[in-house]
Amino acid sequence: MTTSTAIRTPHRARPAPRTWPPRDRVALAAGLALPFLVALALVPARTALSHTDAALVLVLVVVAVAALGSRTAGAVAALSAAAWFDFFLTRPYQTFDITASADIETAALLLAVGVIVSQLAARSRKLHIITVTDAAYLARIHRTADLVRSVHSADTVVDHVRTELTELLGLRACRFEYGTLTGRPPRLENDGSVTVGRHSRNPDTDGWPDGEIELCAYGNGHYLGRFLLTPGRGPVPTLRARLVAVTLADQTGAALDTSGPVRGW
Repeated sequence: MTTSTAIRTPHRARPAPRTWPPRDRVALAAGLALPFLVALALVPARTALSHTDAALVLVLVVVAVAALGSRTAGAVAALSAAAWFDFFLTRPYQTFDITASADIETAALLLAVGVIVSQLAARSRKLHIITVTDAAYLARIHRTADLVRSVHSADTVVDHVRTELTELLGLRACRFEYGTLTGRPPRLENDGSVTVGRHSRNPDTDGWPDGEIELCAYGNGHYLGRFLLTPGRGPVPTLRARLVAVTLADQTGAALDTSGPVRGW
């Protein structure tokens, strides 16, 4: 006589649904609503206010939302800012159509810069610092974005960013190489750290490595060139400054992707 024994498989509880912290929920709501309210408030002055200045105001809103909440909230704020900039501040008004090519470029730059800056601001929250909220840092980003929009020469943008990086990071020298990855110099990463070989180095505690440091420029996800930075003898620039440098390199990548190759420096 045989007896059969039922084999019971253990019951697996369903994973609990993801819950958003209250602060992130507030930031997400702000990312949807604040750009709308600010763009609406700018309507009475839209004929007197340049579109570049209006876009910069909305970028500040994106920074504030990203600093309060998460990257998701910052990205939502950037999308919302671009949409309401189009709807309220470009002709024809109260539609999502844009007729002027300059306005299309400004809206696209607003979206791109808003997303980039929101990522930096969200990262700064994680690191317990405030980044790119200083007027001087925002001015550098704004100047470069305006140059990318207004000129059709990547040479001009690269030359401008070389000067900005030299001043921002206190460099002894800065040159640009288009489309080459010869050698393996230390690399300034997106989070402000430096990779030397396979090891990560914190410049705040370890200082700059010896020799040149590369800062890569990407456009549309493709590597297009690199800045080669020679540090000066002064103190290592702050993390905020290094993150702004990464943003300037990203803007250079956008210019290269649009205008094509440049000469080497």
